[in-house]
Amino acid sequence: MSHPFERILLATEHTEFDAGAERLAFAMAKRCELPLSAVLPVVSNPEYEIIAPQLAERGEQEAVAKIKLLSEAAAIAGVKLNVIARRGEEPYREIVREAAERHADLIILRRRGKRSFLSNLLVGEMVSKVVGQAPCCALFVPRAAQMWSHGILAAVDASPNARNVAHHAAKIAAQCELPLTLVSVASHDSESMRAQAEATLEVAQAIASAAGAEAKTRVVVGKPFEQILETAKSVQADLIVVGRHGESNLIHTPFGGTTQKVVGLADMPVLVVHG
Repeated sequence: MSHPFERILLATEHTEFDAGAERLAFAMAKRCELPLSAVLPVVSNPEYEIIAPQLAERGEQEAVAKIKLLSEAAAIAGVKLNVIARRGEEPYREIVREAAERHADLIILRRRGKRSFLSNLLVGEMVSKVVGQAPCCALFVPRAAQMWSHGILAAVDASPNARNVAHHAAKIAAQCELPLTLVSVASHDSESMRAQAEATLEVAQAIASAAGAEAKTRVVVGKPFEQILETAKSVQADLIVVGRHGESNLIHTPFGGTTQKVVGLADMPVLVVHG
């Protein structure tokens, strides 16, 4: 069974917060027999480094050490890893550029790093910018998360990207031989809203079937992010698949947006499908 992704890029700074993303990337690459590359973004300010060259040297040494440790971890996991450090003033730009240059169709990265004044409560600043500008799908992984093994939940709505969400979720479900649940959230408990949700699910179910997975469907009522998270728990899913709406969905709405809330509050990996 074919997998929806062919070229995976792990984006990591090899900190304790990246452990889940690294672990899942290794497991996914090995289980699905996919090539894995990694980018280690290194903050670099040429003007400042001229004044304090010892900082640049220290940063270089730290990057070399992290690449060595990351390569060793991949080898222990039985995965061949091609890792590169990229230097720039803003880490997210280097991740996005590496993904574009490698023609990656999936970026795997942590959900957030160390809390700081500049970090929002749900998703780290770097992560928000990556998903806002990534040329491909992005998989966000909490620190303690594992490779999915129980089930997959895909949230679909009336947007054009819902077809991609259903297709990707079905491909993963079929490849991993896991049950798939499609959920559509009606904001109000009215006949018209339920009918719209049911129509959305009918289309998504047909797409999933064509992609090789037979999916169960659910219509739920309430706040979308709450219902998506609650439904994932009720069906024992350990991967959530959602869509990205617009190029700046997570950049300009740091505390809003269904996608960001699901990514930030889920205790499992969340795949954000590119439109």
